[in-house]
Amino acid sequence: MQQEKKANRLEAMRHSAAHVMAEAVQALFPDVKFGIGPATEDGFYYDFELPRPLTPDDLSVVEEKMRGSIAADAPFAKQEVTKEAARPIFHSQPYKLELIDELDDETVTIYRQGSFTDLCRGPHLASTGELKAFKLLSIAGAYWRGDERRPMLQRIYGTAFETEAELADHLNKLEEAARRDHRKLGRELDLFTIHEGVGAGLVLWHPGGGRVRVLIEDYWRKLHYEGGYEIIFTPHIGRAQLWERSGHLDFYRDGMYSPMDIEGQDYYVKPMNCPFHIMIYKSQTRSYRDLPLRWAELGTVYRYERSGTLRGLMRVRGFTQDDAHIFCAPEQVEGEILRVLDFSLNLLRGFGFEEFKFELSVRDPGTPEKYAGDDVMWEQAEASLVAALEARNLPYERIEGEAVFYGPKIDIKIKDALERMWQCTTIQFDFNLPERFDMAYIGEDGKGHWPYMIHRTLLGSMERFLGILVEHYGGAFPVWLAPVQVKVIPIADRHLDYAQQIGSQLRDEGLRVEVDDRKERMNLKIREAQLAKVPYMLITGDSEVQDSTVTLRLRSGENLKGESLEVFKDRVRNVIMSKRGL
Repeated sequence: MQQEKKANRLEAMRHSAAHVMAEAVQALFPDVKFGIGPATEDGFYYDFELPRPLTPDDLSVVEEKMRGSIAADAPFAKQEVTKEAARPIFHSQPYKLELIDELDDETVTIYRQGSFTDLCRGPHLASTGELKAFKLLSIAGAYWRGDERRPMLQRIYGTAFETEAELADHLNKLEEAARRDHRKLGRELDLFTIHEGVGAGLVLWHPGGGRVRVLIEDYWRKLHYEGGYEIIFTPHIGRAQLWERSGHLDFYRDGMYSPMDIEGQDYYVKPMNCPFHIMIYKSQTRSYRDLPLRWAELGTVYRYERSGTLRGLMRVRGFTQDDAHIFCAPEQVEGEILRVLDFSLNLLRGFGFEEFKFELSVRDPGTPEKYAGDDVMWEQAEASLVAALEARNLPYERIEGEAVFYGPKIDIKIKDALERMWQCTTIQFDFNLPERFDMAYIGEDGKGHWPYMIHRTLLGSMERFLGILVEHYGGAFPVWLAPVQVKVIPIADRHLDYAQQIGSQLRDEGLRVEVDDRKERMNLKIREAQLAKVPYMLITGDSEVQDSTVTLRLRSGENLKGESLEVFKDRVRNVIMSKRGL
């Protein structure tokens, strides 16, 4: 209860800070047109139409104006007025008038503080003087209502906390997040690029990034085969009739790309893999003896995302889902969900994640007519999800009304090194597609029955998951995932033959090794290997050649002298087996 109270006050504080910022901007630009200014998970923003582009130098000017408003300790005054009375108040604010026109209620809420009046439902602090610690962070462009056909506004981001100490801690985390930004590290480590000549949101995997991706995929496949899954492959395009039957053309057309004409037939690049898996299921008659069927695919899909929403690997237009579908009988559901839950956590722990948040999304009990499937199916599905979570003593948040129309789901979020939560795993029931595709299996009674269908992604997408990994590890991947695990560095040309022998022996052990044979200074080679975040550097000089040893330098900067190659091999084997960092 105390934590919830604190969160509510923080939201009110940040929302209030957005209004104080808007008042400051209005003082600087009297003809400003206001968009919206909500609180966010870790701060606030406000969108403005202004007579000139803002620069970073403007932020300090706006901050100074805000401090004047805070010193004035003006109350946030709430008032309810009719829509007709509100329109004259906002007569010079076209975006506010648009919002007023769209509201269903005949009354609206406005807040006033100092010289500023806003259309707003709140909540707010009692007065501006309660705003203690804040900072404006950045400026960005934002289309009005997120629609690229509408005007581009200028968005100012900021954050606010109860104390200066909390603010300083948050700003330190932001600085660390900037150092770990996967877009920056992706360039520095030569992992990937997104080239405008190819298209926004379409990833080009470089050899280093490709190596990491293959390692992730190989581990994924290994665990899936061990877990009783079969791996399948499906096309990148399908006929329009397939997407009509699945419902995607009815409900998801805006997220799909335009059709291509092939011999007079419309084909679409796939936004999802599900219909193809269903068609494999329907390729023959299925019996209860065949169930459960667990089919997994690393399937690349394509979805239209607005250009303003694209962000490195985190939001792209072409991505590879680690997709799977389980087809099972009703009596198998609970066991399959528990199996998937265990499988998910085992896989995620293999990548170094240990803290999770679980969310159970269920239907709104007040509007059952909005959901596919009957009450019995929903109740059984929800009960199986709950049973799996409780069987493993996993705390979860129940969210009513957040289930999609075709079934309840579990979402698993992982906490990274900066304590940010990322959603990766989704375990999702589907009562819609089995009916749409008239799926069936022959039961023990000799009659046809609908199978239960479970959608399941664990990593989410290869692109986004790699972005998360880069930021979680700051580019310093654990040894088992490092593109190059060992760099052998001869001090001088006379040590090169020995360095090559070392490299050859380590490659025979299955390690990823490079010998730096360039005619450069040793310190430069070491520095570049550290910048590339290579876990191990083996230095070879006169004493190492004479004693048949290596000097080991870790990417952390630590030196371990005079280690035999066999000792080093054992060290690396143990680290790789345990999936530890070094």
